[in-house]
Amino acid sequence: MNQRANRVTAREAILGRIQGALRDVPKDERLEDRPVLRTYLHSDTGPREEIIERFVERVREYKAIVRRVTEDMLPSAITAACAVRAVRCLVVPDDIAAAWLPIDVEILRDVAGELTYDQLDKSDGVLTGCALGIAQTGTIVLDGGALQGRRVLTLLPDYALCVIREEQIIGLVPEAIALLAEAVCARRQPLTFVSGPSATSDIELSRVEGVHGPRTLEVLVVGA
Repeated sequence: MNQRANRVTAREAILGRIQGALRDVPKDERLEDRPVLRTYLHSDTGPREEIIERFVERVREYKAIVRRVTEDMLPSAITAACAVRAVRCLVVPDDIAAAWLPIDVEILRDVAGELTYDQLDKSDGVLTGCALGIAQTGTIVLDGGALQGRRVLTLLPDYALCVIREEQIIGLVPEAIALLAEAVCARRQPLTFVSGPSATSDIELSRVEGVHGPRTLEVLVVGA
């Protein structure tokens, strides 16, 4: 028997459960027959500076390091962040600009996804951009787009340095979901929602960091 052929992927398992939960729905029932009330706020119309400051505050509450820098300061800020962390080997997506890369640091570009898990795990950190940031929850979202690379790049290194531009910061979760629809529906990309460094708690509520992602998260918010 071919065991590989009988394996069920996570996607198939999730869709199977959804189909099972919908078995009692009449076949002739239409989506518009069961309207869903969406009376929650769909966008944040507050001042931009307040939204950005709220994002910075919420990210810091998750024990992440956050600094606001200008475009001109960005290369030196990246170099300084790597120096403080004693980063000697830095993983980057293939499309990261050369101007961002710190000198005197070994750069591992993930060209065509060729870096191995062992290389990622033994590196000192990873530098990426992101898709957007959510001020409401202090969350950074990765969708595999520009300056982000493969999802695994941000999961194995112990230190993650993320660059986000002020215009990428939005107010509310519903705004984020609407903006991410193209990545999910058209590109079928998995989404990674990052709210602070990776952490979990055991049954005694002892906090352990770095279990399924970076132990340390640093964020550079780039303004004009």
